[in-house]
Amino acid sequence: MATQTESTKTLSDNRQAGHNYFLTDRYEAGMVLTGTEVKAAKTGKVQLRDAYATIDKNEAWLCNAHIAEYSHGNRSNHPPVRARKLLLHRREIEKLLTATREKGLQLIPTRMYLKNGRIKCEIALAKGKKFHDKREAERARSDEAEAREAIRASKVRSSYE
Repeated sequence: MATQTESTKTLSDNRQAGHNYFLTDRYEAGMVLTGTEVKAAKTGKVQLRDAYATIDKNEAWLCNAHIAEYSHGNRSNHPPVRARKLLLHRREIEKLLTATREKGLQLIPTRMYLKNGRIKCEIALAKGKKFHDKREAERARSDEAEAREAIRASKVRSSYE
C-alpha cells in the first residue's frame, strides 16, 4: 500500500497562548465551515487571539475565532465571529469535558492549519499563568539567549586563535 505524505500549511498561530497559559495535551480537530469561510481562511484571514473552545451537549465548539469575510463573497457571506463546530471523537470530547470540569482547565486553540486540503484546528488543554510565572519564563528565555550568545562568541574566538 502506498504511503500518503502529509502536507501542512499554517493559516494562523496563537503565539499569545504559550505566554498566557501552561499548555499540556494537544488535540487535532476538524472544523465545520461554510464555503466563504474556507476561502477566507486559505488566504490567511484568521485570528485566534481571543478564541476559546467549549463543550456543550457533548459537542465541541470554537468560539470567538475571527475569520474575516471573503473579499469576493456576495450577500451570503459569513459573519466573521460565530461559534464553529469542532469535529472530535466521542472519547476525546469526554476526556476534554472531564478535564475542564474537574481540573479547572481551559481549551485554547493554538493554531489553525491546512492538512491534506482540510482545515484543522489544534486545541490544547491549558492552565492560566500567574504574573510571576510569566516573569520567570521571560527570565529563563533571556538566560538561555545569553548562554547561546556566549557559546557563539567562544566559537568565534577559538576559530581566530
